[in-house]
Amino acid sequence: MAPNEFAALTDRVQGPVFLPGEADYGAERSGFLAFDQRRPQVVVGAVDAADVRAAVEFAAERDLPVAVLSTGHGIASEVEGGLLITTGRMSEVRIDAERRTAWFAAGVRWGQVVEAAAESGLAPLSGSAPHVGAVSYTLGGGLGHLGRRYGYAADHVRAIEIVTADGRFRRVTAESDAELFWALRGAGGNFGVVTGMEVDLMPVASLYGGGLYFDSHLIGDVLRTWQQWTRDLPEEMTSSVALVPFPDVPALPEPLRGRHVVHVRIAYAGDPAEGERLTEPLRAVGPRLIDSVREMPYREVGSINNDPVQPMGYVTDNAMLRDFDDAAIKTLLGLVGPDAPQRCVVEVRHLGGALSRPVDNCVGHRDAPYVFGVNSKVDEATVDAARELQSRVMREMAPWSTGGRNLNFLAGGSANPEGVRAAYDPADYERLGALKKARDPKNLFRLNHNIPPAR
Repeated sequence: MAPNEFAALTDRVQGPVFLPGEADYGAERSGFLAFDQRRPQVVVGAVDAADVRAAVEFAAERDLPVAVLSTGHGIASEVEGGLLITTGRMSEVRIDAERRTAWFAAGVRWGQVVEAAAESGLAPLSGSAPHVGAVSYTLGGGLGHLGRRYGYAADHVRAIEIVTADGRFRRVTAESDAELFWALRGAGGNFGVVTGMEVDLMPVASLYGGGLYFDSHLIGDVLRTWQQWTRDLPEEMTSSVALVPFPDVPALPEPLRGRHVVHVRIAYAGDPAEGERLTEPLRAVGPRLIDSVREMPYREVGSINNDPVQPMGYVTDNAMLRDFDDAAIKTLLGLVGPDAPQRCVVEVRHLGGALSRPVDNCVGHRDAPYVFGVNSKVDEATVDAARELQSRVMREMAPWSTGGRNLNFLAGGSANPEGVRAAYDPADYERLGALKKARDPKNLFRLNHNIPPAR
């Protein structure tokens, strides 16, 4: 389409419209994942649901694929052409303390919901990074620090407001459209552009949590102790363990600079004294470089993982594990341990508990006890080597894999058709494809973790 054809779009929306070559086009299309930039034909900075509806109608009339960008974590695919809707200007949050619910607009980040809910002693099922978009995280399932106690974020959605491929605005609930409600909770952005969402809040004002950081010579001992420790834990305890190669830079705490550490992430939603008792076997492994585990208000939950906040280029992949035994640990350390030639961040998360219980949505692989992911910081010069390493890791960890993937952790190349299919139980994937054929037969919403219409 010629640039002048987009003039009609500027008359239909309140928010700004950006075209390639314009001053703010580059900033508007950029997100947290700075590698593989999006290059749409036009960007709409939506300010409300009416803008989203107008943009979807405009795209559908011209057969332009539609992509959505909130915070830009976990970009599923490159956007070459098409229409990109950015939702960052849609930032309203409403808390209903009596009903223990939150409603938030499409561009809201988890940190905003955490802060708002904390005023009433409540907590959302947010992720490890407060700067991640709440809507996109939840649509993909949502695995957070309260997961083993309460389940996936998608399990606690009450209503979803969405613009579908036919340009209609809908409020979708289990009563209004059971099949679409089932699909939206776990299938990402395949069925429309979500403009708002209502979710349950949990009666959690504080938890016992933080990080235990150990030096490289203890990595093997910590991993073996952690995997034995996870075999018999109450559901209130959610944890993960990560291998992190820190650069030697002044911005980091001095104990971590230039070290390849193992970081155990703890979140216990119960009595702090019991949380401290449960954590003793991990502390007993050896001296900690940093021990930040303590009773904390839930509003400080982002300090547990302490995820980076600056945009960066990265590629990532993941696999659901049926076990994480000593042989798996030995294999993993041989590939990405402190002595490996290539450095990357590896995390293994403990699942089970409420995450394993069946819920009427399409979040897959609930029977897996662990999920592990590998994340490599890249630029144009290093991306091929990083992807080759991640492919090797996936191959060599295959004996412990269920064959499944976690949708939210697919990005930077791993969100290919095979990876997306592997995020679902086979029967659910077929059901999603049939619904896609019925609701979006032209695959207007395909610049995402795409599920194509069934043939």
